[in-house]
Amino acid sequence: MAPPAPSPRRSADFTCCTAVVLSGLLSGCATAPLNRAGSLHDYADLRPSDGLVTRSLLKVSREDVLAAKTVRIVPTAFPDPEGIAPLTAIQRSLVTNAADRTLCYGLSERFRVVSAAEPADLTVRAVITHVTPTNAVAVGLSKGAFVAKTVLLPGVPVPIPRIPIGLGSLSLEAEATDDRGNQKAAMIWGRGATALDPGRVAEEGDAYGLAASFGDDFSKMLVIGKTPFGGLPSAPSANALMAALGEAPKYPACEAFGRLPGLVGLIGDGIGLPPGWTDKGAKHHSPRTDQGTVTQ
Repeated sequence: MAPPAPSPRRSADFTCCTAVVLSGLLSGCATAPLNRAGSLHDYADLRPSDGLVTRSLLKVSREDVLAAKTVRIVPTAFPDPEGIAPLTAIQRSLVTNAADRTLCYGLSERFRVVSAAEPADLTVRAVITHVTPTNAVAVGLSKGAFVAKTVLLPGVPVPIPRIPIGLGSLSLEAEATDDRGNQKAAMIWGRGATALDPGRVAEEGDAYGLAASFGDDFSKMLVIGKTPFGGLPSAPSANALMAALGEAPKYPACEAFGRLPGLVGLIGDGIGLPPGWTDKGAKHHSPRTDQGTVTQ
């Protein structure tokens, strides 16, 4: 005999409880300060504009940004790698490259991305101002709980959040300037990981994922010419879907930051592998040792 179908009231109660649980998990995220590293040409007129779990101060010259056609990306830097990030050079390189690659792919939605040697209407540069490393042990325990649930309750859609201990965080500041060096957009961005974020068993795990989130937000601001927060999410373009699968980017300039790990990366994220196990990093990857200098 088939088991009785759940009553509408029970289903509604379950949905309500799930929403409450998810809300509580989001409210327990790590915090990220909106630090200033002094890399922006101008900090005046920055206004708060926050997302669900992201804090930011930003400004954008809408007409100028929307009139621009070409853009180039200066590699993201750590102005004080030893002072703000207890990560190795290779770990820092994975984090900065995640930001650069996502910026490049996101900006490709409207701009033609050019190499550093070519002229461009806009130049984008970002600086990491704060990093909190991930507690890899806590992530490992969380992944163990997920495996146990899969074995004991196969097919039951029960979410297994991360243990809310040792969640990482990341803060950056970034700007877009025209060919004369005039600032046309700026953002100070901070976000902490939540118990719902996919954890990776690595100190740089959360920073790596959050760097990509920053790249999404800043590139979207330049593509639409206004805050990236508050609107409805848009469906990914065909180019974005192909890039997510590890295919070649739309513009050759983006190849400098390597390709997304594709299906291997998605599987690695799901089981919590360190980013370096699935991500080959920048093309001709080697740890950058000159990230202590911030160019004005």
